Amino acid sequence: MNSDPEKDKFLKEFGQDYGYPNGFKSIDQIRATEFKRLKDVVYLDHAGATLYSELQMEGVFKDLNSTLYGNPHSQSNCSMITSDILGEARQLILTFFNASPREYKCIFTSGATAALKLVGEAFPWSSRSTFMYTMENHNSVLGIREYALREGSAAIAVDIENVCDLDPRCSGEPAIRFIPHSLQKRGETGFREKDQTSDTYNLFAFPSECNFSGQKFNLNLLNVVKEGNYEMSGISTCRSGRWMVLIDAAKGSATSPPDLSKYKADFVVVSFYKLFGYPTGVGALIAKNDAAKLLKKTYFSGGTVAASIADVDFYKRRDAIEEHFEDGTLPFVSIASLKHGFKILNTLTMSAIYRHATSLASYVRNELMNLRHSNGDCVCTLYGLKYPELLHDGMGPVVSFNLRRPDGTWFGYREVEKLASLSNIQLRTGCFCNPGACAKHLGLSHSDLLSNIEAGHVCWDDHDILNGKPTGAVRVSFGYMSTYEDARMFLKFISNSFVSVPPQPLYLDSCAAKPLHLPVEGVERDSAGCFLKSITIYPIKSCAGFNVDSWPLTATGLLHDREWLLRSLSGEILTQKKVPDMGLISAVVDLKLGLLVIESPRCKEKLYIELKSGQLISSKEVVEIYSQRYEIQGYCSEVDIWFCNAIGRPCTLVRSCAFQNPMCSGRNRLSGMHKEGETRLNFVNEAQFLLISEESVADLNTRLKSIA
Repeated sequence: MNSDPEKDKFLKEFGQDYGYPNGFKSIDQIRATEFKRLKDVVYLDHAGATLYSELQMEGVFKDLNSTLYGNPHSQSNCSMITSDILGEARQLILTFFNASPREYKCIFTSGATAALKLVGEAFPWSSRSTFMYTMENHNSVLGIREYALREGSAAIAVDIENVCDLDPRCSGEPAIRFIPHSLQKRGETGFREKDQTSDTYNLFAFPSECNFSGQKFNLNLLNVVKEGNYEMSGISTCRSGRWMVLIDAAKGSATSPPDLSKYKADFVVVSFYKLFGYPTGVGALIAKNDAAKLLKKTYFSGGTVAASIADVDFYKRRDAIEEHFEDGTLPFVSIASLKHGFKILNTLTMSAIYRHATSLASYVRNELMNLRHSNGDCVCTLYGLKYPELLHDGMGPVVSFNLRRPDGTWFGYREVEKLASLSNIQLRTGCFCNPGACAKHLGLSHSDLLSNIEAGHVCWDDHDILNGKPTGAVRVSFGYMSTYEDARMFLKFISNSFVSVPPQPLYLDSCAAKPLHLPVEGVERDSAGCFLKSITIYPIKSCAGFNVDSWPLTATGLLHDREWLLRSLSGEILTQKKVPDMGLISAVVDLKLGLLVIESPRCKEKLYIELKSGQLISSKEVVEIYSQRYEIQGYCSEVDIWFCNAIGRPCTLVRSCAFQNPMCSGRNRLSGMHKEGETRLNFVNEAQFLLISEESVADLNTRLKSIA
């Protein structure tokens, strides 16, 4: 077998940690036998959702096929079996977090988000309470703020600086300094005041691992907060009352679950699909007993009450903490499947999983940092590496970054994601539902964020660069089944797609005597010998177009290209995938006559539509299509009837209003949006221009002939 020098180099540095060298199976055996579906795919979004193994699912199916599970809210034999399984699952989870059942309870939820919501809505807030949270928190944690503010509590986001080591033995100076952002407090009157003699409870929330950057927080933070061993200038409200601590362990638990025998958090939340892929829709709130008893729940349901009377204001809750909060029937079949996932993790051991996954992340991080363009400039900007080590406990198996061109401008993260998908590399882009960490690492000010929102930027859209700055990042993350080959394929993709190289001599044929040197600007490759053979305009999206030798350009791309589309009466966008007969409709723009001429073999007469919008009759409306906002107008009934006949189903023709103002004003040019929701693009999926080579067309035709 030929040796791979690159892999040999990797193993020399990381071989003690990579691949489970002391385990029952090597990583290569695990991938070959338990993840055969990954044969041609590089999956690098384990922070979003890790993958279930075939061995795990075999255990699940065998269990479901051999065991009769009944509703646990009954006394039948099959119901008692289910109750026992639920108890065993709770114990498995507590054991995973090294939490004593005498000190903690496991409350099942639909996921980490539901667990956070439960804490937020049931926490004993008062007008004297404070909800404090680190900037690096998921939106699901930030949502707790609404419950706090509604009850008149204060809310404040903080950054953290270390003053001395967070070792509990550190004495004298405060261990950390909180740098507060603006104090949030609702100005409304009439907040429900708690008994002034009652205790005041505050809540501090932080993640065990930041899902944006991979930074692992030092869990001693919870002891520092509980003991008040911190500084915070200008905020006095945070000094009164009892502090309780919530750890969002949804991301961190996949490799480093908090040890609750050492770090006695009041609340810990987890989602199990983040740990072993299946089942989804099941999570847990691990709550300290005394903390759980402080939560005040209003609603009661089946399973949470011991008795109730229908026509009298009377009910009696069950005594068990878990039963108090688990509304309705639990997803007991899914919960029964948890043991098969934990069996996988326990066999590999969490310490080995952590070492394996982080070795891959460290390798990728190092390689990305070393990438250089031909002019010597760095290709990659990595996030999360410039913060104090004493506050953070290293890095998890996450690498978050953005890429620069040789001229210093940014590649859009959506461009990276789309090209990665074409290479069968699955990764994640955006802010990952963590707006605080995103803004912090990208250096986005409040004015930047508001400007982006005004420009139409929302989560999961294509506005990846606004005003010259990234609005998010690219993230790759590794799991227990990730391999060196995954990492290497990803790095090759980055190098081949985004790193400029020095110009190379090009020989016209093998006998050529003189090389032809080609200029390289940015990352654009050679264009010598290439020319534009034809231009095709598609006026109506997903209908046939027409060819021209030359054509006017506007800010929306080719003039009138994909400016119209067909919608169903319910507003659904119609395409050839759903309505193949749309391919029989041809549309031609006659610029001299100012007409859009449309014909179909199903219609006897051609349809003529004036380009100057004479037949537009409906009022303008703003709709969202392909994550973009568009202002559109419809046509008279005669036009719609023609298209109904052409495709054989009810539909309407609409036009993008961008044609009325094809060039953006200077003030809005960089934002990507016009005023009042207009977009610079017509109805495009990807971009204004789509380029295809003759070689690609020939290859497609060859493939079609081979299957004909």
